[in-house]
Amino acid sequence: MGEKPGKASWRRWDSLLILVLLPLLPRVSCTHTPALHPPLLPTGQSGLGKSTMVDTLFKSKLSGRSSSGGRQQPIPKTVCIHSISHVIEEKGVKLKLTVTDTPGFGDQINNDRCWEPILSFINQQYEGYLREEILINRQRHIPDSRVHTCVYFVPPTGHWLRPLDLEFLQRLCRVVNVVPVIARADSLTLDEREDFRRQIQRDLQAHGVSVYPQKNLDEDADDRLLNDKIRAKIPFAVVGADREYEVNGKMVLGRKTNWGIIEVENMAHCEFPLLRDLLIRSHLQDLKDITHNIHYENYRVQRLNQSHLLAHGPEWATLSPVQPQPGPDEEDGDNL
Repeated sequence: MGEKPGKASWRRWDSLLILVLLPLLPRVSCTHTPALHPPLLPTGQSGLGKSTMVDTLFKSKLSGRSSSGGRQQPIPKTVCIHSISHVIEEKGVKLKLTVTDTPGFGDQINNDRCWEPILSFINQQYEGYLREEILINRQRHIPDSRVHTCVYFVPPTGHWLRPLDLEFLQRLCRVVNVVPVIARADSLTLDEREDFRRQIQRDLQAHGVSVYPQKNLDEDADDRLLNDKIRAKIPFAVVGADREYEVNGKMVLGRKTNWGIIEVENMAHCEFPLLRDLLIRSHLQDLKDITHNIHYENYRVQRLNQSHLLAHGPEWATLSPVQPQPGPDEEDGDNL
């Protein structure tokens, strides 16, 4: 009499059956909701290449600028805030992007308080999230339109930060992560670029402007080592481009000049790869965490201290109207 097959032999047969039948099973295609990339806010005066840089960053036409007959339509010079959403797909992964542009910031003759529409927009996103959060029956996944990163474009003057830049940055760094960049860096020589970078770093430190990555938020020695290398390169010297050229038999994204082609992704030409990695690769989750745990929490505490939560029906509560926030020169105490 033969022995009964044991459990081990049955498992082997099961494994063989799975290997044989698996290729014969029909493939099921799943439709996934596009992942949401944290909203990005490029800020600076007109003509610094903000729209081109956004297109370069995500390799897609997100700026919303249309062209007819080879000519691009002019961007209106105003501080009117407008957002553009777009879904891009790379290697089967869909990503929903929201870019909020401020085309005409600082372009008027009288720029008194020209930063207020931008700060108000950032706080409106916090307010919308807070109102959803305090609902009695709130959504499981609250729609998040909060601005997680503001890329501030500094004009390539080669001298120092303008008073307007410093006034705005002092207020901006209190409510959002700020990543300054030297726009159109190809207009400076390498020596001029490094001197300008050092001067900007001195200006930021002298005026108490805390840009990302903030030194006091490093979690451990490894984070500090990585972020120190990034801080030494801030502001990044960047160049945007929306055309490809052939260089050594390879198509590269760049700008063509009389002296040659400036390759956007070549670190010897500009520091665009550092900016891209910081925003959408290595520090993406950290930017979201700091926004939620620090900037949004500061706003939430301030609003709840201003307001008494009043019952207003079975489903929701109300907050008192938003009070205007004083600037750094109008209040006592250190910056947040």
